[in-house]
Amino acid sequence: MFLALLLCLPLFRDAAPAWPLDGYASTGIGRLRDTAALTKSGTASPTLFPGALLPTKQVDIRLADRAPLSLPTVDTKLTDDIVKFLGKDADHYSLAVLDLSDPDAPRYAEHRAGERINPGSVGKLVVAMAIFQLLADLYPDDTGARMRVLRDTMITADEFIQYDSHPVRIRDRDSEQLVWRQLRMGDRGNLWEFLDWMLSASSNAAASMVIKQAMLLKEFGRSYPVATEVQDRFFRETPKQQLSATLAGILQSPVARNGLDPDSLRQGSFFTSTGKQRVPGTSSYATSRELMRYLLKLEQGRLVDAFSSRQIKRLLYLTERRIRYASAPALGNAAVYFKSGSLYKCRPEPDFKCRKYHGNVWNMMNSVAIIEAPAGERKLFYLVTLMSNVLYKNSAVEHQTLAMRIQRLMERDHAVARAAR
Repeated sequence: MFLALLLCLPLFRDAAPAWPLDGYASTGIGRLRDTAALTKSGTASPTLFPGALLPTKQVDIRLADRAPLSLPTVDTKLTDDIVKFLGKDADHYSLAVLDLSDPDAPRYAEHRAGERINPGSVGKLVVAMAIFQLLADLYPDDTGARMRVLRDTMITADEFIQYDSHPVRIRDRDSEQLVWRQLRMGDRGNLWEFLDWMLSASSNAAASMVIKQAMLLKEFGRSYPVATEVQDRFFRETPKQQLSATLAGILQSPVARNGLDPDSLRQGSFFTSTGKQRVPGTSSYATSRELMRYLLKLEQGRLVDAFSSRQIKRLLYLTERRIRYASAPALGNAAVYFKSGSLYKCRPEPDFKCRKYHGNVWNMMNSVAIIEAPAGERKLFYLVTLMSNVLYKNSAVEHQTLAMRIQRLMERDHAVARAAR
C-alpha cells in the first residue's frame, strides 16, 4: 500500500509561528497578544530562543538603502566547503547560500541550483507576493489603506479549507484558551491572521483561503471585501475556465513583474482538494536559485515594494517553536526568517518501516531561511535556499545538521576575516 503525504507542519510539535510578538496592535493577529503575555510571565511553552524576541522595529529589510544587487559570481571555495557537508548524498541536494555579512563583498555558493523541484509549502511565498502585489496595484501610494484591508477584512473559513491536517495557533471560542488545532468551518480571523497561519503554521487551509481572497480582491478591487452571498455567486456563476485563468494571472503574473523567472518559480494551484476542485490549476515548481533571488529582492525592498517586502519578512520571523533547518541549536541566538515544506512517499519494502520524513520513493524537504546572528547585532547575515530528496533518512534532521554546519562555517570564515584585518 502506498503512503503519500503532503506534510509541511502536520503536528503540534512541528508548528513554527512567526511575526514579532509586539505586533498585535498593528496587525490584529490574535495569537501574538496571548503568546506575548505568556512569554512575559515566563509561562510560555516552549521557552523561546533568544533570537525570537526582537521587537517589530528591529525586524526589517536590510538592503533597501544600498544599490541593487544581483546574485554574485559563484564563489568556488565557499561552494566546495558547503558541498563537503553533503557527503555521498550531494547529488540529491539543490542549494544556494548568499553571505551578506559584509554587504560590500558578498559571497555566493550554489550546487545544482537550477534544478526544478516541487516546492511544497515553500510555494506559499508566491501566494504572499501575489496578495501584496494586488494590494499595491489597488493602493499604490497608500500603505495605510493596504494595512486597513489586511487588518479590517474579516474572513470566515468555508469549504475551501477542506481538507488539511495542519494545526494553527488559535484562540478557541469555547474554551477561550490559546490552542493548537486545525482550522474548522466557521473559524474567523482577519486577513493578517490567515496570512500568518499560511506562512508560520504552514496551514494549507489558510493558504487556500488567502488564494480565494486574492481572487476576490482581483475581481472586486476597491469594493473588496464583499458580502458572503456575492462571493458565493462569483465562484458559482463564473465559468471554471475563467476562474482558472484568474488564478493563473494572480499567482504567475507577479513572478515576472518582480523580475523573477516564471520558468523557475511557479505556484500553480490551491493547497486543498476542495480548492483545486472549485478552481482547477496547474503544476508548481521552484529552483533553489530562483528562491534565492526571491529572498534577495525581499531584503532589497524590491519584492513588490519596500512596504510589501518588509511585511512578508515579518511574517517569516519565527517567534515560537522552531523546526527542521531552523531548529539547529547553533541558531538559538539568531533571528531566523523561515519557510519549509515536505513531501514524502513510501512503498512496501523488506525491513523498511515508513516513518515521517523517511520516504523510500520520495523524501523531499525544502527550506528557505534568512539568518541574522546574533539577533539585533547581525554580525552574520546570510540567506539559504535548500531542496533535497534523500531517501530513507530523516530529512528534517539532515536539514537541521546542515544548518549547524553552515552556521559554524560562517562563524569561522568571518572570525578569520576579522583577524586578518
